[in-house]
Amino acid sequence: MELRLKLDLQLFSGEKTEKATPKKREESRKKGQVAKSQELPAAAVLVGAMAMLMIFGSNYRTVITKLFTDVFTEWMTMDITIDNVMNMMRQYMVEILKLLAPIFIIAIIIPIVASFGQYGLLFASEGLKPKFSKLDPIKGFKNIFSMRSLVEMLKSLLKMTVIGFLVYSTLRGEIAAISKLHAMSLEDTLSFAASVTISLGIKIGAALLVLGALDYMYQKYEFEKGIRMSKQDIKDEYKKAEGDPMIKGKIRERQRRMAMQRMMQDVPTADVIITNPTHYAVALKYDGTQMQAPEIVAKGQDFTALRIREIAKENGVMIMENKPLARALFAQAEIGDTVPADLFQAVAEVLAYVYKLKGKVK
Repeated sequence: MELRLKLDLQLFSGEKTEKATPKKREESRKKGQVAKSQELPAAAVLVGAMAMLMIFGSNYRTVITKLFTDVFTEWMTMDITIDNVMNMMRQYMVEILKLLAPIFIIAIIIPIVASFGQYGLLFASEGLKPKFSKLDPIKGFKNIFSMRSLVEMLKSLLKMTVIGFLVYSTLRGEIAAISKLHAMSLEDTLSFAASVTISLGIKIGAALLVLGALDYMYQKYEFEKGIRMSKQDIKDEYKKAEGDPMIKGKIRERQRRMAMQRMMQDVPTADVIITNPTHYAVALKYDGTQMQAPEIVAKGQDFTALRIREIAKENGVMIMENKPLARALFAQAEIGDTVPADLFQAVAEVLAYVYKLKGKVK
């Protein structure tokens, strides 16, 4: 009793305690509402860029050094004209773009892959529609002090703390080498700075990947919580999908009435009505030019059987009492069916008698 009362109270209060249905999830997805973390793609891009620098770092250094040396040598030897300067600048731009192309590709492909891994392929035009409700200053002021804003602020503080700690610990470990930079050659200094930068970038990227994974779990939890439904919501969705039972009942009742009217309209075309005599009535029709066997054009029980007999009397259709045959036809065949083969002989005798009385030959 107590459990039933609790369930009734939840239903009445509209508390959203149930998991979202597939239909609800699909509607949310169409609106662009999915569980996603913005931290994962950014962290993946950072790790990918650092990995690219590790792989092609020596090549970058060679190409960049060559570019700088070529600049000075060409400036010393070539004629300074607008065309020559423009050609040289175009050549250098092409070389620089070649250097940056892998990083640009990484920056484009990795976010797509990271996003696809979170929520799959998604094209949501709903998010592109302008919503003037977002311009509401009161609502915007409330969002500033909302729980989501607080969580985002804590996430930012955590990221800054982690990055700061990694920078401090990495530089602290290299303090001895840093103190000797003044005595190093330019090439050694650049090599040291590059190795420290790449090492620090890998560490920060890995840490951000971990934070991004945790953030995705949190976002998924918030998303599932946000699309929860109440028991009443599920009932309403079911009614909407299946149709209101009352309306469906009225439709079925209307269909039965229409079928009954069509059946009664076919009764005057019958050749004979075989009755029980009061409980069953089956109307038979036979046309040798169009039918291979007699067909049942109407049948009914109790009140319907009485109505069939009344219409038959009004239209001069012969009524014959044959209890076994009436019951067998009613049980074994439906409206529009031909007479079952095991009843051919009995039906043929009845029709022959009817045609003899009417003076017909069929």
